[in-house]
Amino acid sequence: MDGFVRVPVREQEAKERAKNFKEVCLGYNKEEAESEATRCLNCPNPKCVAGCPVSIDIPGFIQKVKEGNVEEAYQVISKSSALPAVCGRVCPQESQCEGKCVRGIKGDPVSIGKLERYVADTAREMGIMLEGAKEKKGKKVAVIGSGPSGLTCAGDLAKMGYDVTIFEALHEAGGVLVYGIPEFRLPKDAVVKKEIENVKSLGVKLETDVVIGKSVTIDELMEKEGFEAVFIGSGAGLPRFMNIPGEQAMGVFSANEYLTRSNLMKAFDENSTTPIMKAKKCVVVGGGNVAMDAARTALRLGAEVHVVYRRGEEELPARKEEVHHAKEEGIIFDLLTNPVEIHADENGWVKSITCIRMELGEPDESGRRSPVEIPGSEFEIECDAVIMSLGTSPNPLISSTTEGLEVNRRKCIVAEEANGQTSKKGVFAGGDAVTGAATVILAMGAGKAAAKGIDEYLSK
Repeated sequence: MDGFVRVPVREQEAKERAKNFKEVCLGYNKEEAESEATRCLNCPNPKCVAGCPVSIDIPGFIQKVKEGNVEEAYQVISKSSALPAVCGRVCPQESQCEGKCVRGIKGDPVSIGKLERYVADTAREMGIMLEGAKEKKGKKVAVIGSGPSGLTCAGDLAKMGYDVTIFEALHEAGGVLVYGIPEFRLPKDAVVKKEIENVKSLGVKLETDVVIGKSVTIDELMEKEGFEAVFIGSGAGLPRFMNIPGEQAMGVFSANEYLTRSNLMKAFDENSTTPIMKAKKCVVVGGGNVAMDAARTALRLGAEVHVVYRRGEEELPARKEEVHHAKEEGIIFDLLTNPVEIHADENGWVKSITCIRMELGEPDESGRRSPVEIPGSEFEIECDAVIMSLGTSPNPLISSTTEGLEVNRRKCIVAEEANGQTSKKGVFAGGDAVTGAATVILAMGAGKAAAKGIDEYLSK
């Protein structure tokens, strides 16, 4: 194969996958992975590593794939990442490692994410596990939240020899990995649970159904239960709404609730006792990855789905791969469009949504061109469900019950980027609880930085 073109990855056919919740991407087999690995130039100054938030030795693990040595490739990755099977599936590689790949200058970048997934999946099938600490430090650290930042921080601290306990508010560990990302992108039993078991195999203890700030406070953990440091990786689970007329109608959901019902509580399964609305025509408001997840879930539950987004296609924040998959599956994109009012029938259920056409004006603070309404361009979309996917912010429970913990105007915890240190001694934080909703890999990077910061703090 031409070295400038990546080895294509096998996927379910669009018409078939639009009707099921099985994983869309089928990944590489051994022959495909080793062929793709040969495209890596093994650069002496690998820009791909600089583009990875957890600094995986990418040329190093790809070299092992070339040699057919999956076990060593897995050990190389595991020095930096506790969740390779997850990252290989959901990381935005096109804007991170692959976006920096030299191969991408004159052709396709190396499929780093698909190779990482291949290594992780193959290692799991072979029964290869992470390597734990040889010596214990005898110091206890509490980690709040079992999402990507919490799991990464816990895993790294356990490898250093700390006695780590993760406290999870929900009945199942995984955070956004289990409640936010659909089965067809990230299988829960086959992938997420196995990655969590890997972290637990390092000696990490996990307690579910513990709501920090209600079941127990951070001060109590430190003063009464002997934890010498705490990492807050509680995520951002509080949904935002538009506050437009009619938003209180029945049939209006946050993407957070809708996806939690489907993903964590398996509401898509006919045998599940968790109800979920199976709309005939659904409007999803937003253009990020969560909006794509909600739209593709609603489609699989039988709805005609419209994605309404106020900017154009170039400005869509979702990964290009997710947008491509959504279009292939039949989702309709109403771009440069913004909702202004939701209408309900006589029983209080959604019957339609009024939108207005937009055009792009001058760039805003983020550098993106601001959408401006076109007067008199209102139109109506008939629908029986509306899913709001406008981002999330941290739940204020932890910050409101922890004296001395500084938060900013968005209710995000203030923490040092380099080491996760907060305004409260011995308390560190990272991930969406600090940044607001972001990507899995950025949360992992923050967890990794905080683990290093905690180690330095406890080593003084």
